[in-house]
Amino acid sequence: MSILIDKDTKVITQGITGKTGQFHTRMGKEYANGSKCYVAGVTPKKGGQNFEGIPIYESVKEAKQATGATVSVIYVPPAFAADAIMEAADAGIGVIVCITEGIPTLDMVKVKEYLRDKASRLIGPNCPGIISPGKCKIGIMPGHIHREGRVGVVSRSGTLTYEAVGQLTALGLGQSTAIGIGGDPIVGTSHVDALRLFQADDETDGIVMIGEIGGTAEEEAAAFAKANVNKPIVAFIAGQTAPPGRRMGHAGAIIAGGKGTAAEKMKALEEAGIHVVRSPADIGTGMKEALGARSSA
Repeated sequence: MSILIDKDTKVITQGITGKTGQFHTRMGKEYANGSKCYVAGVTPKKGGQNFEGIPIYESVKEAKQATGATVSVIYVPPAFAADAIMEAADAGIGVIVCITEGIPTLDMVKVKEYLRDKASRLIGPNCPGIISPGKCKIGIMPGHIHREGRVGVVSRSGTLTYEAVGQLTALGLGQSTAIGIGGDPIVGTSHVDALRLFQADDETDGIVMIGEIGGTAEEEAAAFAKANVNKPIVAFIAGQTAPPGRRMGHAGAIIAGGKGTAAEKMKALEEAGIHVVRSPADIGTGMKEALGARSSA
């Protein structure tokens, strides 16, 4: 099983006529069941054209009506990304995956408020996307490192997602779903959201959670996990050596006012019974040990 997407998912690419949109749509089509997953593209003023057999429409609403798509992936420039997200929500798209980075924070404030009463889930922005190994790949992650299995992965960092997945696969631990939630200050899907979904998934046995300095998302996830998750969780926090007041990597990865430090986050996670590894090189072995301990308990 998987969360949010599966082999029957129908995907619209917003920005399909751009170089990035075309490249990653092609990669998605070539992955597993992607030839059936990708059913439409959207670029204003390009309606009626097609990209490698995928019809292009003027609007998301038109594309959804024609294909029955339930997911949209966005590869449009930062200045237009917020409007693209809201257009997808207006059209009734259930899952919106925004890959675009560099979206102004004020734009995302407006998007967050706009989505409040919508039935749409936003993943991202500034994220690698989501993949259900062997079923459907939506985003920029390298498909070949993934393997079908029973470990869920949620991460604020794209490259650390790939690192964790690569280690799990090398150890024979496949993934149910891997989701990159993005590292901006304002994102649509949180660690808590992902933990809730993985906990409810009968075919996810363990969870890898990767966080980073800044904000309180990991502390909130720790509190949620302590009260609601009975599956083993292995966590890593990036930015352990980052100095206060300096942004490290993502826009949200900054220690401000003495809050959001790696030490605080790691302490909260450990107090919640989560196994925290100090090095990213230990994520895979940490998960294998946690699953082994659970099976022998």
